[in-house]
Amino acid sequence: MDESDLPRSRRALLLIDFINPLDFPQAPDLAPSALTAAKAASRLARAARDRNIPVIYANDNFGRWRSDFSTLVVRLSKGHSPSASIARLLRPQRGDLTLLKPMHSAFFGTPLDILLDQIGVRSLIIAGLATDICIQLSAADAFLRRLSVHAPEDCTAAESPQKKEAALAYMRDILKCDTRPWQRSRWWA
Repeated sequence: MDESDLPRSRRALLLIDFINPLDFPQAPDLAPSALTAAKAASRLARAARDRNIPVIYANDNFGRWRSDFSTLVVRLSKGHSPSASIARLLRPQRGDLTLLKPMHSAFFGTPLDILLDQIGVRSLIIAGLATDICIQLSAADAFLRRLSVHAPEDCTAAESPQKKEAALAYMRDILKCDTRPWQRSRWWA
């Protein structure tokens, strides 16, 4: 994509790891809250697109180094599992941006830094899985890059309510994140 094809915005929405096979040992603990978070994140993404706020997907490649994002979406959208429901609900739309990440943070080993800079982003809204791992680490990396970070609690999920709340508390206290539900956040107005 040519830089001139990129949208310009001071805000961006980053959706992390929603396109996920949920095939790890703790997945049964995560799946119900992941589906709830995905429903809220779907509404948030629709509202972002309506406001011309870029939507960026950052996703694990799940060890498939010869894969791409669209292949991952197609593969995970099949069937009747929670992961298929989430993939269908949050399928990227025309104009959305996608990248695969090798580790937990959406910044580590990806071009996200460059992409956000080229778009002009100063405020990053982060939603996805899991609150206490990929969301928290991505939020920390964004904070270190002097971005204003928002992680709406209704758009994230963790394996337990305790893990989610501990991560949200850390993000509020240390990273100065606004973690209120997206429709009640001051940054959305």
